[in-house]
Amino acid sequence: MKKGQSQQNSGVRLNKFIAHAGICSRREADMHIRLGSVKVNNKTMTELGYKVQPTDVVHFDGQKLQAEKPTYILLNKPKGFITTTRDEKGRKTVMDLVANATKARIVPVGRLDRPTTGLLLFTNDGDLAKKLTHPKSGVKKLYHVVLDKAVSGQHINEIKKGIKLDDGIMQADEVSHVQGASKQEVGILIHSGRNRIVRRIFEHFGYEVISLDRVMFAGLTKKDLPRGHWRHLSQAELQQLKML
Repeated sequence: MKKGQSQQNSGVRLNKFIAHAGICSRREADMHIRLGSVKVNNKTMTELGYKVQPTDVVHFDGQKLQAEKPTYILLNKPKGFITTTRDEKGRKTVMDLVANATKARIVPVGRLDRPTTGLLLFTNDGDLAKKLTHPKSGVKKLYHVVLDKAVSGQHINEIKKGIKLDDGIMQADEVSHVQGASKQEVGILIHSGRNRIVRRIFEHFGYEVISLDRVMFAGLTKKDLPRGHWRHLSQAELQQLKML
């Protein structure tokens, strides 16, 4: 065995190190390594299989990276917060709500628009974030929608069969009136990640969305999680996500 070989075998692959620093997925990290965006100990590193050692200093686009423990935070988002890591106009962002949750550089997985409430996941695990937002993953989301008027059974049936929107056909996995509530309240299960898709579905029929709340995301629920509060995922929930 060559000198230093056992040490290299014990390191963390460079793409995994970058992903766990919350920069991007491992596949995207490989692309950045090929492009010369990554330096190890002040030398450009283009070797995809390089294993980072505890004494190595890694820079990505000039920024020093720190190895971080994978972190997973679940937030019950209130109204009025933008799903972004920063806002040039100084508006409130979801990052303000999880500022004290961890020192890790977490980012939101997907988006909820400003007036939408409900479940939002944060992580520094670039691979998992990529997986959960990729269209092929088919991650399901359940929304509770309150409309300005009663939703007809005919429109619910049309949504089940599929409707034509500007960006193509949209078909809900499930949709129905909320049991025990008024006909203005609907539950809709979808796996599409298209922009403002739930609002656009109902606007297509002339309804105005009064409130939109995401109550389930990728099997995660907001049970016992009050609006505006966050918590760490349990090991069981994390295993569930990784099995998707």
